Amino acid sequence: MKRLLLLAGTAGLSAAFPAIFPAFAQGDAYRDEIIVDGTRLDQLATETGSSVAIITDEILSQYAFVVDALARAPGVTVNQNGGYGGAASVRIRGAGSEQTLVLIDGVAVNDPSAPGGGYDFARLDSDQIARIEILKGPQSTLWGTDAIGGVVNIITKRPEEGLGATLFGEAGSFNTLRGGAAVAGANEAGDFRLSATRTDTDGISKADENNGNTEDDGYEATTWAARGGLNLPASARLDAMLLYTDAETEFDSFVFGAEGNVGDGDETTETEEFSGNIALNVPLFDGRLENQLVAGFADIERVNFASGVESFSAQGERSLLRYQGTLAIDAKSTLAFGAEQEETSADGDETTITGLFALYELKPVESLTLTAGLRNDDHDRFGSKTTGRAAVAWSPRETMTVRASWGQGFKAPTLFQTTFLCCGLTEPASDLAPETSEGVDLGVDLRTPDGRGTASISVFAQDTENLITFNIGRYENIAEATSQGIELSGEYKLTGWLTLGGTYAYIEAEDGDENELIRVPNYTATLRATFDPGGPFSSSIDLRHTGKQMDSTGPVDGWTRVDLNGSYDLSETLELYGRVENLFDADYQQLLGYGTPGLSGSAGIRVRL
Repeated sequence: MKRLLLLAGTAGLSAAFPAIFPAFAQGDAYRDEIIVDGTRLDQLATETGSSVAIITDEILSQYAFVVDALARAPGVTVNQNGGYGGAASVRIRGAGSEQTLVLIDGVAVNDPSAPGGGYDFARLDSDQIARIEILKGPQSTLWGTDAIGGVVNIITKRPEEGLGATLFGEAGSFNTLRGGAAVAGANEAGDFRLSATRTDTDGISKADENNGNTEDDGYEATTWAARGGLNLPASARLDAMLLYTDAETEFDSFVFGAEGNVGDGDETTETEEFSGNIALNVPLFDGRLENQLVAGFADIERVNFASGVESFSAQGERSLLRYQGTLAIDAKSTLAFGAEQEETSADGDETTITGLFALYELKPVESLTLTAGLRNDDHDRFGSKTTGRAAVAWSPRETMTVRASWGQGFKAPTLFQTTFLCCGLTEPASDLAPETSEGVDLGVDLRTPDGRGTASISVFAQDTENLITFNIGRYENIAEATSQGIELSGEYKLTGWLTLGGTYAYIEAEDGDENELIRVPNYTATLRATFDPGGPFSSSIDLRHTGKQMDSTGPVDGWTRVDLNGSYDLSETLELYGRVENLFDADYQQLLGYGTPGLSGSAGIRVRL
């Protein structure tokens, strides 16, 4: 608590000097028109009471892969083993990557067949995504199991009014080719959007070439997306969404004694991922009661090959049924309630969890929003678990929002953890308990009166218990962890053509023995300058810094890289764009033993019809 108070004092000083701590990742999040879908109450960003980072389509369009855009958000740590299809994990405020729940249009897509049940962001192409919300801290009251450290809520692109099409193609370093096309339309009857993207690259060596690994590891992937809706009588609506990716990734082998225990090898994994949902929305009582029925599905199949021979395979599925009602009781209060059932399977083994939830929003005065919620989840193997959440957001004036939140989280053991054993043992763990967490968050969001600048300061602390780790041949509840820290973000438009921004996060994450948690740097920072003189040309320059961190077999040095983005509108329908990554050819690693691309880039053309 003393450390938390010290951090809060530092945050107060930072608020007095926003120009010293410029930031950008959350700048748009403070505009009143921004609605946060992930809270289930469709609250304005100024009403959530929680720390939320929002990544817009404008930012996503500057990256080929979603994982690179996520690295911009304060408090979010991204690790990827070798780039270009290499396994990519996302940690929020020090929590493990498998403790991050990932939603695509409201359906959980975490991999049930993975040992920890995490989600691999490596293959998620940015061209299909409209926006991303990152809800930080325990969120199980909102979304149930796995939301122990935070939620990444991914929203795919929706059709726009009229009929239109887009087409793009680009080429870049490492013989990389990427392209895609989309067609969409909307009218009074309904709407649709169909799209596809393709990436093909020779890549780099997953194992760091500085350690003598010279074999490039290629990557190729095709993604198809479809979305549509029908406007039904009585203001009802039927929506459907499908997202499918087929990818092949080359990677390197386990080499004992090498840095990170990785070296050149002839390894390949073929992955098919599919997710989708159908949603029916029916308003009743003149729109005061919104009813939503959702049926969702997610599937992943992975097959690994060593020297062309199959060495491993896994399949995981999740299916979801959900009902949510949202009742506008009066002008000051709203109640959301519902039930959902999720069935999870991995290689023939199955579990079921059923949840009941209720959320209440009260606005006693226009400037104050109070939110509280309870949820009970009943797991067919691990019994019942109840979690709670409370948040407050107060805007004493238009230029300031003070917020605070408290929440609980839990994560049921995965199917892998309850069935795996080795090393001479005769039975797997039979007494595993769910992991649990509790977190608090305090913050202030500032906006300049002229609308040209924003600043955000958050202080947080979180405790996690019953962490599941592998111990002497099987999994056991033997670990605990704590994390606390501070996040700063904001931006300021200096002139009509120049905007400066940046983020900073300090995280102190330790296990129960006060050892530093692996793969969580103490601090990360970004800086951005955006140039937009109002003509056909616009560009930006990004500086990204990550501090030193510990990996499982040793330390990983801190690093800094600089990236450039630019675009030029040849006409209303034709755009040239390009990226330069790692401008100064920094030599660094995100994970011990795994390489990263040096100076590289790409250029492309986009057509909008």
